[in-house]
Amino acid sequence: MSGLAIIGGTGALDLFDVHEEKRVDTPYGRPSAALARIRFGTTEAWFLARHGRPHRVPPHRVNYRANIDALHRLGVDRVIAINAVGSMDPDAGPGALVLPDQLIDYTWGRAHSFSDDDISPLRHIEFAEPFAGPTRSALLAAAVQSSISCADGGCVAVTQGPRLETAAEVRRMARDGATLVGMTTMPEAALAREAGMDYASLCIVANAAAGLDDEPISEAAIHQVLAGAMDRVRQLLEALAL
Repeated sequence: MSGLAIIGGTGALDLFDVHEEKRVDTPYGRPSAALARIRFGTTEAWFLARHGRPHRVPPHRVNYRANIDALHRLGVDRVIAINAVGSMDPDAGPGALVLPDQLIDYTWGRAHSFSDDDISPLRHIEFAEPFAGPTRSALLAAAVQSSISCADGGCVAVTQGPRLETAAEVRRMARDGATLVGMTTMPEAALAREAGMDYASLCIVANAAAGLDDEPISEAAIHQVLAGAMDRVRQLLEALAL
């Protein structure tokens, strides 16, 4: 059985045929939703709807520890996270696919480690390259094979949400070196590293970040862009060789 999992928004599940659903309890509570066994191309994987089914859990209230622990209990050792993001990069407009290689964590108050009680061992994970690993490399190779444009590299600023950022906050994050901004990559990526999983983020640019476009950001426009990009996401995943 495959050790691969896809973590994504609720709508991403519509891309796949579901063959099984499994509920998993963890010491950290229940994950966001039942885990769905899916197939794309010749690959089988588990799918976890990060925000629940239906979509109801805001980014700052996702039980990231339960989600990662549940996948770990099912034997998952590779994770592809699908993340909707805003972009500060003029070369990565709405609908672009990006495989970031760095992140900056601006979140607060989230349970960000399994090393948080008297039972779990204290671990200081190495995290200099948060997305480096064979899963990210496989996604890049699949993009070439399937002739799908997918930018190699970028720095995700992870904000608290659920509100979008101010223009001043976006300017600050850009000065810090960020090129993308989202709300769900942390602590998900770090917890996956603690659990020994290879974690890659596949970002879909939903909009230009606040203050970088003449029009206000609307949820309707974001959903339209994401829906339009999902077919390319599926093609990319079907070309994977893992």
